[in-house]
Amino acid sequence: MDATKPIVLVIAGHLTPADVPRFYEELYERLHGELAARPGDFAVAEVICEVGGLVRPNLAAVEVIARLRLDARRRGCRVRLRGVARELRLLLDLVGLGDMALW
Repeated sequence: MDATKPIVLVIAGHLTPADVPRFYEELYERLHGELAARPGDFAVAEVICEVGGLVRPNLAAVEVIARLRLDARRRGCRVRLRGVARELRLLLDLVGLGDMALW
């Protein structure tokens, strides 16, 4: 992976709090998989979360996004959201995450 190719995670369906660890683990595995594949050239700078497939965004979805953002930032990456529905955008604003790059 080169620096221009981000990691893309798809977050879809109706999420519950039990789903949160699954996405965290997926990000962890993807980041560490890239590190193992190219240890001298690891430069993932961006994680894109495709959220257009979320069904009725709720606080569990916001928790997934917040935890992914926190973990990615700890590893020097930023998280961007793609396909953000109005309802999710409003929830993110409500909890103070409205500053995330949305498109």
